[in-house]
Amino acid sequence: MDSPHGAAVTAEDFGLKGPRGWAFRGVRLDAPPGALIAIEGPSGSGRTCLLLALTGRMRPSEGRAEVGGLRLPRQMAAVRRISALGPVPGVSDLDPAFTVAEHLRERALLQRRYDGSLRALLRPRAERTAAARNRIDTALDAAGLDPANLPKAERTSVRDLERLEALRLSVALALIGRPRLLAVDDTDLKLSDAVRAEAWELLRSVADSGTTVLAVCSQAPVGAITVRTATTGTADTAITAADAPDASAPAEASEATTEKTTAEKTTDEGTADAFAETGRA
Repeated sequence: MDSPHGAAVTAEDFGLKGPRGWAFRGVRLDAPPGALIAIEGPSGSGRTCLLLALTGRMRPSEGRAEVGGLRLPRQMAAVRRISALGPVPGVSDLDPAFTVAEHLRERALLQRRYDGSLRALLRPRAERTAAARNRIDTALDAAGLDPANLPKAERTSVRDLERLEALRLSVALALIGRPRLLAVDDTDLKLSDAVRAEAWELLRSVADSGTTVLAVCSQAPVGAITVRTATTGTADTAITAADAPDASAPAEASEATTEKTTAEKTTDEGTADAFAETGRA
C-alpha cells in the first residue's frame, strides 16, 4: 500500500524494444513507497530507457508495471503527473546560461501555471509570490543546496556550478512539484568516491523523507533496491546491492532512442509567458 506521499513501484517481465532491438527485457521489481531504487549497469545497457519507461516517458513493449497504483502503459500520463525528472541528459538538462535564481523562478511559475488550481491562480500576487518562495525554499532545503554558499549566490550561472551542486539544483527543481517519484540519470558519472558518497546521501535523504527515488548508476550503493541491466536486453533484480550476485560489465549495446512526449512538454504559449515573468527573452 502506498504511503500518503511516496509511490510503490512494481514490475513483472517488463521490457522495451526499440528500432535496434531490446533496450531492456524481463525486468522484475517490487519496491515500497519511499524506497531508493538503483538501476545499475554499463552505459548503453538500457538504463535510461528503463528509467523513462517507469516514469511514463517511454512506452514499454511487454510485461506490466505499476507506479503508485497506476498501470503502465495504460496510465502513462497519470504516472508522468506524479513523477519528476532530475538530471536526464537530452531530456531535462539545465540551461548553462541560466542562473540558479532564473531556473528556480521559472520552475515555480510553470508549476503554478499548469498544476495550480484556478483558486490558487486568482489569489493576490503577494500571496502567490510567498507560496512560490516557500516551495522553492523547501525544495532547496531537501536538496541540501544553499544558494548563499555559491560564488554569486542565486545569481550564479549553471555553467559555474560544480557537478554535485548542479545535481542538487536539478533535484530541487524536481521537488518543487512535490512528486511521489523522483528519477535521476547518471547519478555517479565522473564523480570521485567522496562526491559520489555525497550524491547518494542526498538521494537517500530524499527517499527517507517519503519520496521514492529511482536512480541510474554504474554501481549501486549498499542498501538500495537494485535492478541490473545487461547488454543482452535482460535485467535482474536484487533486494539490496550487498545481497545481490555480482554483475559483469559486458560490451556496450545501443539504447533505443526517445523523444519527449507531448504530455511532458509545455505549450509554447505557456512557456513564453513563464519566460516573460522570469525576465528571460
